[in-house]
Amino acid sequence: MNESELTEKIIGFCIKIHKELGPGLFESLYEEVLCYELQKAAISFKRQTLIPVKYEELLVENGFRADIVVEDKILLELKSVENLSPVHFKQVLTYLKLSGLKIGLLLNFNTAFLKDGIQRIVLGH
Repeated sequence: MNESELTEKIIGFCIKIHKELGPGLFESLYEEVLCYELQKAAISFKRQTLIPVKYEELLVENGFRADIVVEDKILLELKSVENLSPVHFKQVLTYLKLSGLKIGLLLNFNTAFLKDGIQRIVLGH
């Protein structure tokens, strides 16, 4: 499955989850349910994956944790906040740069309509 097809499926799962559970719950609950949907669809993913960070000669094995990485292609950052701020976008861009991935989805489940809480972020664009 290519990145566009994966992105479409992930967004579909998120919309389904949001319609069923509604906004305002803990990010960890949305993460758990999204992983359940990915597993049901036989889409490989890693949850709370430690991403190493290299700085000069120093390798920090547990540089940061990615919420979910889907098929080693798409990084998912889940939020349940009143408003996304510029730092959330910068965070995903930094995670993409450090992980070597090119596509990230910033997903804020604390919106009336989930479509308003989805941001697709492409490194280099």
